Amino acid sequence: MVLDDLIQLIKSRKNGDANKSYTAKLFNQGLEECCKKFGEESVELIIAALNNKDDNLKEEAADLIYHLLVLLELCNVDFEDILHILKGRTSQSGLQEKSNRL
Repeated sequence: MVLDDLIQLIKSRKNGDANKSYTAKLFNQGLEECCKKFGEESVELIIAALNNKDDNLKEEAADLIYHLLVLLELCNVDFEDILHILKGRTSQSGLQEKSNRL
């Protein structure tokens, strides 16, 4: 699966050479910079969606997913845990799930 491969690639680059790997560079920049980059990618995705630019929207969505996975790895959050939460949410309506969190 593409996401599994990407997650493993990100993990393998965590302690890599920042001069040879963009992913390693992100890890070296630390949490604050990774959060800023994730925020920038979020805004770029929103702009692409609002401008009805399908190709750009796809590219920005891919960027956002990549930066999310880097951020999760930096925070030592296993993506499987995220999937487990999502799976639990599918067993009830979204409105019900949201009210249970409040």
